[in-house]
Amino acid sequence: MTDFLLLAFIFLVAGVFAVPIAARLGLGSVLGYLIAGILISPVLAILQVDLVSIQHFAEFGVVMMLFLVGLELEPKNLWDMRARLLGLGGGQVALTVLAVMAVAMAVGQVWSVAMAVGLVFSLSSTAIVLQSLGEKGLLKSDAGQASFAVLLTQDIAVIPMLALIPLLALPELQGTHSVTDHAEAFTLVAGMNGWQVALVNIAAIIGVVLGGSYLTRPVFRFVASAQLHELFTATALMMVIGIALLMTLVGLSPALGTFLAGVVLANSEYRHELESDIDPFKALLLGLFFMTVGAGVNFALLWGNLGQILALTLGLIAVKVLVLLVLGRIFKLAAADKWLFGLALAQAGEFGFVLISLMVSSAVLPAEIADKLLLIVALSMLLTPGLFIFYDKVIAPRFAETAQREADEITDPSHIIIAGIGRVGGLVNRMLRAAGYHTTVIDFSSKQLEMMAKFGVKAYFGDASRPDILHSAGIAEAKLLVIAIDDRDQITEMVRHAVAAYPNLHVIARAVDRNHVYDLWAAGCRDIIRETYDSSIRMGRSAFEALGATPEQAEAMRQVYHVADQKIMRAMADHYDPTIPNFENAAYVARARELTTEVDQKLIVKFAEILGKPAFETLLPGAERGGLEERSEPPLETVEPEQVSG
Repeated sequence: MTDFLLLAFIFLVAGVFAVPIAARLGLGSVLGYLIAGILISPVLAILQVDLVSIQHFAEFGVVMMLFLVGLELEPKNLWDMRARLLGLGGGQVALTVLAVMAVAMAVGQVWSVAMAVGLVFSLSSTAIVLQSLGEKGLLKSDAGQASFAVLLTQDIAVIPMLALIPLLALPELQGTHSVTDHAEAFTLVAGMNGWQVALVNIAAIIGVVLGGSYLTRPVFRFVASAQLHELFTATALMMVIGIALLMTLVGLSPALGTFLAGVVLANSEYRHELESDIDPFKALLLGLFFMTVGAGVNFALLWGNLGQILALTLGLIAVKVLVLLVLGRIFKLAAADKWLFGLALAQAGEFGFVLISLMVSSAVLPAEIADKLLLIVALSMLLTPGLFIFYDKVIAPRFAETAQREADEITDPSHIIIAGIGRVGGLVNRMLRAAGYHTTVIDFSSKQLEMMAKFGVKAYFGDASRPDILHSAGIAEAKLLVIAIDDRDQITEMVRHAVAAYPNLHVIARAVDRNHVYDLWAAGCRDIIRETYDSSIRMGRSAFEALGATPEQAEAMRQVYHVADQKIMRAMADHYDPTIPNFENAAYVARARELTTEVDQKLIVKFAEILGKPAFETLLPGAERGGLEERSEPPLETVEPEQVSG
């Protein structure tokens, strides 16, 4: 018992400390777990820990991951993405496998080993790529969508890869790996002929599909009637483990069965509950798996073959980038998007560890080759943040310069300048023009301007954050500047320049969130609009109506909340310090707690007055009443004449 607790404590401490540091450095959680495993490897060596056994246990996290991947793959969505899935995704996997096979066979490897290496290297890191693109706000770009399609195809391609691996076994390696131990395990297909095994396999797959379609809903309804969340979690685990066990008993990959079950349940009403219940176990087991991989890195092999390992790693990245650039050109990605697409997916992926482990146990790869492949996969993942930095610092600026045209000469300045004509600035411009006002619109996106020109909207190309562009637009004589660009820092700098240089100019600035409101307030702007604020309180108004309030009551409640929020924003602006996180700013936290309590109590009373009910009846059943009594409160103070947030 003590040994187990000590081992669990070591892994948990390593993960808890290493992963947040890696995430803060932009390396991602997967690399954090790998680094954690590397750091604790000396301790595990002293304790003589059996890493292989722990790794086999942790591999069940991959089974759970594929179940969750299946839950996300509704047949309709797959059909809509078929062109990119088959073309980009399928092309990337096939071409990478062929390219790596050609290189491996050229250096003397047999075709089966070459194919196995190609399968490992054809995959990319879903966790690293999606996290990096998400942090940079590039998931919705053409490169981001193309990358997602490839990653999705790779996740699906793992299934046939797992089925193919046993067919690549080398006779001379049979009996030298742990596969002999598995042969003694109980199986339902022992002693059967090939066609009998095939029938049993087909029957098992059909059983999973039919069970997922017709049995899971009644079972989950029965369990849900007990109203015990932990029982629902246990049922979800029971289902995943049961399917994995069935697949193992008939000689198939457990990941295949759980993936199919996930696809079948993709349209189930219990889908989101299943995701939330399974995801923590999946994440912990995968984290444990990656730590065992990091702990198992053969440093003696790395230092002894450092030049070879680095050359092979860089060669892999070069081959994958070349394949992806070719596919990006075929699918007509823009130049910058094509390079981002290529560099983002150039590494090997976390599933490569799983495939290598299975290939060794299935007598497909010799141990010495597998050890080198593990190093190459890990190093390629460790280099991925550097590839993104290379794109940001070298590739993106170069294409921005070549694609950038000279700013348009503004021949028709006006007293109203709108910076940005996207989803925010475009609506503001339409409203002002509909009221008969003449506007000067500036935007830095050629693509956006070309699209707006087709609808008859006139705008000038230029970087509105540049003082010379604003000057040529007539800002010295302008009455109003509307800042509706996307970049948070550029918005703040524009506000600071405009307020300081043109004190008589009225500036309306778009804020991306509450903290940005405070930054803009400190910069001197007094008309700040949070980009999601109005839509949020309109949704609140609709919620009131859905719960029985009249439209007039709902609108009155919306207005009361709006005034209360303005009061809080204005009061909190004096305590905001951009150099300190809000939760570490003692004065900010204390004032926020005080104001929230005060305003919430007044809101309860005001809402009750509007609805014509006692104050305590507006609370949800079981909510704390906080000693509120039925009483009348004076109106909430307004913040006029200065507007903090719309």
